[in-house]
Formats: sequence, structure tokens, C-alpha cells
Amino acid sequence: MDAAKDYCPVYSPFFGFAGVSSAMIFTSIGAAYGTAKAGIGIAGAGTFKPHLIMKSLIPVVMAGIIAVYGLVSAVLIAGSMNPAEGYSLFSGLVHLGSGLCVGLTGLASGWTVGILGDTGVRSVAKEPKMFVILVLMLIFAEVLGLYGLIICLIMNTKVSNNCG
Repeated sequence: MDAAKDYCPVYSPFFGFAGVSSAMIFTSIGAAYGTAKAGIGIAGAGTFKPHLIMKSLIPVVMAGIIAVYGLVSAVLIAGSMNPAEGYSLFSGLVHLGSGLCVGLTGLASGWTVGILGDTGVRSVAKEPKMFVILVLMLIFAEVLGLYGLIICLIMNTKVSNNCG
């Protein structure tokens, strides 16, 4: 019985919920920064070329998708935490790691999308041929967050709640 207490201490869910919160907090900060930074570029470029505003919303949409990655991972992590069963320390640390993985990659991705969106929208306003290049760069920036989500999902398959 002591071995079960060693593997399933009462503070194990703390690490799981820290993973849930870090997934949501960091991806939301990244998405907010990306949206704000790209929005500044849209406002600046839209004053000179108003017909490009709808086309320039792509970075804002892509920044918003990053928050969805955090939401999906947070729901999956929280859904696998069942208080009726035991919750092992291993599971808590895996959930913390997977939440940090998607959260920090989402933060980096949102930061990158924001900077690219701001600069790219302004460059498209000056030279419309830059639009395809902007979209390609935004895709590569967005996929950083997607990689974090994929690793988070893989890590969540390794969770086992063996508590005696």
C-alpha cells in the first residue's frame, strides 16, 4: 500500500492542472500578441490601401488558430484526469510536459505570426506580389504551434494511472 502512495501522491493533480493552465495561458498570450501585432500592420496598411484589408486578415486568423491548439490540448489533458481513479505522479508530469510543449510552441508561433503579419501586410500594401510569400512564411510560422500540438497528443497517449 505504501508503494501506491509513493506513485500517487496527493499533489499529483497539481502538475496535471499546471499543464492544462500552461497550455491555455501560453497559447493565448501568443495568439493575443500575434493578433495585436498583425492588427497594427493592417491598420497602418489599410489607411493607404483599403481594398487590401480583407486579404490582410490572414495573419489575424492564423494567430487565433494558435489559441485553439491550446484549447484542444487543455481539454484533452483535463479529460484524462479522473478523480475516481488514482492519478499518478508520472501522469501529472507527462501532462505538465505536454501542456508546456503546446503552450511554449504556441507562444513562439504567435510571436512569429505577429511580427510576420505586421511586416508582411505592410509589404503587400507596397508590392502586391509579396502576398504569396507572406502566406508561405505565415504557414511556416503557424506550423511551429501545430508541431507542439502533435507532440502534446503523442505525450498524452503515454499516460497511465496505475495507482495500486
